[in-house]
Amino acid sequence: MADKIAKSVITLIGILIGYGILTALKVLKVFDASALGLWGLFVIIGVSLISGIIFLFMSPYFIKRGKRFVHFFETELQKIPALDIILGSVGLIVGLVIAYLLSQPFYKMGPYLGVIVSIVLYLIFGYLGIKVPTRKREDFTSSLGVFKRNPAKERIGKIASKSCPKILDTSVIIDGRIADICKTGFIEGPLIIPEFVLEELQHIADSSDSLKRNRGRRGLDILNKIQKELDIEVIIHDKKFDDIQEVDSKLLKLAQLIKGKVITNDYNLNKVAEVQGIDVLNINELANAVKPVVLPGEEMIVQVIRDGKESGQGLAYLDDGTMIVVEGGKKHIGDTIGVLVTSVLQTSAGRMIFAKPKSAVDRAV
Repeated sequence: MADKIAKSVITLIGILIGYGILTALKVLKVFDASALGLWGLFVIIGVSLISGIIFLFMSPYFIKRGKRFVHFFETELQKIPALDIILGSVGLIVGLVIAYLLSQPFYKMGPYLGVIVSIVLYLIFGYLGIKVPTRKREDFTSSLGVFKRNPAKERIGKIASKSCPKILDTSVIIDGRIADICKTGFIEGPLIIPEFVLEELQHIADSSDSLKRNRGRRGLDILNKIQKELDIEVIIHDKKFDDIQEVDSKLLKLAQLIKGKVITNDYNLNKVAEVQGIDVLNINELANAVKPVVLPGEEMIVQVIRDGKESGQGLAYLDDGTMIVVEGGKKHIGDTIGVLVTSVLQTSAGRMIFAKPKSAVDRAV
């Protein structure tokens, strides 16, 4: 609908430009269509319509360029603090008023001189009106008393400004741990849930595959829990990115647009985001970071569950899922034994602990 209105406006502008060209030719005494009588009227209508048709065919190009300009303008405007916008607007108005008052005496010296001097004064004082208040914002706000300075509040404001939007991807919503993390209060800033992520969740929830269907419904339940039960701001972002097909690519594009961070547990998405310079909060990395630190030489009580890959090995697990490889533990499968940690290996999949049965160590000693 908006594109149709834009095309109509552009076509109307084209018609007016065609009529304006004929008017300019008449003023310059190059061509006077009205002197041709009835044919002159046909010429005026024809030129205006041709100009309108040309602009109609060019309207998709103008609309595309216009959207790009608006997008660029919005992106740049988001980078400017609100205080700078207010001070710049007030300063621009004051600068234009000063330029108007200073330009009036020059009109008495001649209309051409007055116009030239006025343009120069408007440009200079308009520029100074924007730049001076924004660069001296601290002096202006303190001297005018518009904003009362409070060191404690300023420090709090600086800390608060560091928090940025956190964008949730589909995998981390289905995972469900994000709700527990939000409940603890470790997540700052609003949670952004893009509409295309909601659409993907709904598509998964409507799948004919029972496993996918359950995962999708679980993700929707987690979102409802975050919105209704947790004290955290949740924003549904309606940016579509119709020119991008992949959901992950849309997610990264949105993160760049709003200067946010992506919360995920997708290893591949994490790596792609790092290449593009986008900050990522990985739930799996957080889980590994908060696991208890185990050092070589520590004693532990574990239950050997099954045999390992190598001959004679047994496998045990901590409560957080960390795998313990027990050398010579195959004969203790099903038993709860004391082990002595020999080494700890950190991998991309998580932490792995190697240990020996404490009885074997005691016998060796």
